[in-house]
Amino acid sequence: MYFPERPGFTTHSFGPSRSLSFSMRFLIVDDNPQVRAMIRDVLAGTESSFFECSDGDEAVAGYVAHKPDWVLMDIKMTRMDGITATRAIKGLHADARIIIVTNFEDHGVRSEALRAGAEAYVLKENVTELRRIVGERRANTP
Repeated sequence: MYFPERPGFTTHSFGPSRSLSFSMRFLIVDDNPQVRAMIRDVLAGTESSFFECSDGDEAVAGYVAHKPDWVLMDIKMTRMDGITATRAIKGLHADARIIIVTNFEDHGVRSEALRAGAEAYVLKENVTELRRIVGERRANTP
């Protein structure tokens, strides 16, 4: 698959024989490239496409540009944090599906993320849970 490069975005496309058995488009938002690679590896599936950015403001633009099936959003980033970016994306696209992926195990932060519009909250130490969440939510989508 070909995806034109845009400043601030990295794109990846994986062919058949990876972990998930369906095609999805993911926007991974994290300021750490190793974390983005780890998430990509966990979710790589048949014809899955991945768009990456390193900050919340890039995530808002990336959502508009790529219309992913899922946004996987870190919280702590430099210019715009993930909760603010989640609110901004949901404000523009109420049907956006966002999962917070973070190191913060804090009830208040979790509640704030869910109020902002995130569908789920996953700790990075449990990043393999993303496969289950995405698979279950996909199965329950008409």
